[in-house]
Amino acid sequence: MSRSARRFTRSSVLRVLVIAGVLHASAAEAHFGGPIAFTDKGFVKGASTDTTYAFRGIPYAAPPVGDLRWRPPEPAQRWRGVRDATEFAPHCPQLGSPFGDASTTEDCLYLNVYVPKRRPRHFGPYLRPVMVWIHGGALYRGESDTYDPTRLVEQGVVVVTLNYRLGWLGFLAHPSLTAESSYGGSGNYGILDQQAALRWVQRNIWFFGGDPRNVTVFGESAGGLSVFTHLASPESAGLFDQAIAQSGSYALTQASLAQAESSGTGLATAAGCPDQTASCLRALSVEALLGAPVGAGFVPNLDNHVLLQTLRDAFTSGDFNRVPVLEGTNHDEWRLFVAITEVLAGPLSPAGYPAAIAATLRIPLSSANLLAAFVYPLAAYPSPSIALGALGTDAIFACNGRTAAGLLSQYVPTYAYEFDDPNAPSVFFPPLSFPLGAYHAAEIQYLFDTHPPASVPPLDPDQQALADAMVRYWTRFAKRADPNGFQTPTWPPYDAAGDTYLSLAPAAVQSTTGFGADHKCDFWVPLLP
Repeated sequence: MSRSARRFTRSSVLRVLVIAGVLHASAAEAHFGGPIAFTDKGFVKGASTDTTYAFRGIPYAAPPVGDLRWRPPEPAQRWRGVRDATEFAPHCPQLGSPFGDASTTEDCLYLNVYVPKRRPRHFGPYLRPVMVWIHGGALYRGESDTYDPTRLVEQGVVVVTLNYRLGWLGFLAHPSLTAESSYGGSGNYGILDQQAALRWVQRNIWFFGGDPRNVTVFGESAGGLSVFTHLASPESAGLFDQAIAQSGSYALTQASLAQAESSGTGLATAAGCPDQTASCLRALSVEALLGAPVGAGFVPNLDNHVLLQTLRDAFTSGDFNRVPVLEGTNHDEWRLFVAITEVLAGPLSPAGYPAAIAATLRIPLSSANLLAAFVYPLAAYPSPSIALGALGTDAIFACNGRTAAGLLSQYVPTYAYEFDDPNAPSVFFPPLSFPLGAYHAAEIQYLFDTHPPASVPPLDPDQQALADAMVRYWTRFAKRADPNGFQTPTWPPYDAAGDTYLSLAPAAVQSTTGFGADHKCDFWVPLLP
């Protein structure tokens, strides 16, 4: 066969596969050694497992390097031939930690698509619901590689995971960057990346058998905050149809652009740009930016583009992207952060408890002493660490989450949960002086295969049953905007009057109305910003 004839045959096979769709990719595996899918920039070849097709490292935007650093994402370039998509691409720059591997590669705007291998039971065109996962990490660490969504995909959904710019590279607001922008703002580049990825989904996901008219955006921690941001952002309108925010309610009030720019000028001075010019900032090394202080992490700012108002104001007024929402927190969120302190400085002592409260809430020591004496007294808890964990959980996560659920439920169907497995496996730490309980991020291992260290025990039978129920709830919500169905207890919609949560506990998934009292929300809600 001539070279031109072979080229024609290969091209013809590709066209047939695009028409047939990736769900009929067995022919592609025979011809090309893996499933083939089409994108608006070219063909990609993925990997095949027993139950899924995985397409990894697909560029959804141009590398944000050089003059594109601290600019909105630009379109990716086309490629010729078939791009290998069997391995993950680099993730965005960050220092190494238990929550993300080290990276210094700014060329990191890639996503991964996971497709069910099982064909639909009925004949004819069929597009599956799509779930787009946004990883957590305080907006300065984390990556898509960590999350294997096989459990979700096996329920008949297409899952997309993505990387986005982090830290100062993703969230630096600065007067010089604001001056050159088309919208008079700066800072939320990581959120703009997420929006670019959601637009990629709208353009391309049907080539992978996914339905662009049924997209659920979901994420945990900073990923959950990102989900809330997309609910409030006019730039995210029409990009998704359902939203799941896991532990994302910790920052319902955002800084102004001026406040964010003030932090940015401080970063510029500390990093070696006292002239405060964009050209000097873009000349800084990645290492210099990673070495700059980040505090407790980053939050989006009111940049006149991504966000025009705070999340709280948007949810209060109803001026947000009105889609059904599933929202919740974990019973012992703050114990993770108490554990980090213990690893670095040793167990918290009774004498150090008031100062720890002051540091956690950024309040005067006199106010912390009052909280320690009258609201969270040590006598009511097994240890100072458990007491501080309860206070931080209630003030930062639980009651903010309850507020968000109450506001959202006035306008859209809302489902509220509390993950409450007191014996959730500890993924990040060796044994500590106190039990971690249902700590921040503990629920992720019930939804994803996260490949924990060998020392972490697998889920026991009751925990596995809880994981199965959670996967069903999450994927049912993605399929039809309602988590209810066979094989799981009924999950009633949330309203502020009933204050009904679904408690996700091993062997005890059930509705409960005790969330507000358990987390002292009558005390905290009037004090929350």
